[in-house]
Amino acid sequence: MDRPNEDDLIDIDPYDDGSFPEFGFNQAPGTPAVLAALRGTGPVPTTGLATRRQLRAMGLSPGGHDPAAVLVWRSGKRKAWLYRIDLAKPKRKPTLAQEAALDKAMASRQTCPVCKRRYHACLPLKTLGSCLECFDGTPADPSTYTAPPTAHQLAA
Repeated sequence: MDRPNEDDLIDIDPYDDGSFPEFGFNQAPGTPAVLAALRGTGPVPTTGLATRRQLRAMGLSPGGHDPAAVLVWRSGKRKAWLYRIDLAKPKRKPTLAQEAALDKAMASRQTCPVCKRRYHACLPLKTLGSCLECFDGTPADPSTYTAPPTAHQLAA
């Protein structure tokens, strides 16, 4: 009787339904090392799985790779994709033009159109139309905003 060649054999898992591996809370491979790196008590791990936010906190991004597994908690009501750390790439640095555009966009959301103060947080401009101090007189803490720019006093 003729034996089949090694190249002709196919490995079939009868229990694999083609879905992603699922891990419970704190059960994914490399979780202790990832959590230690996020707390600042350990180096950034080179292997294991991490969520997109965990990768971002470690200065990494998924790098265009698909998720490798799913993190499931709260009896399956919450899920998050897990990415391989060894395939992750360093975060891209924004250019000066991108940073300037972001600052301009945030300035429009943080600046009161009435008093021209720029606050450190976004203002409720859609509902109130101004800061709370201009809307109803609630005094604002001076440490929460920067003063508006003054007009120049040049003679010419």
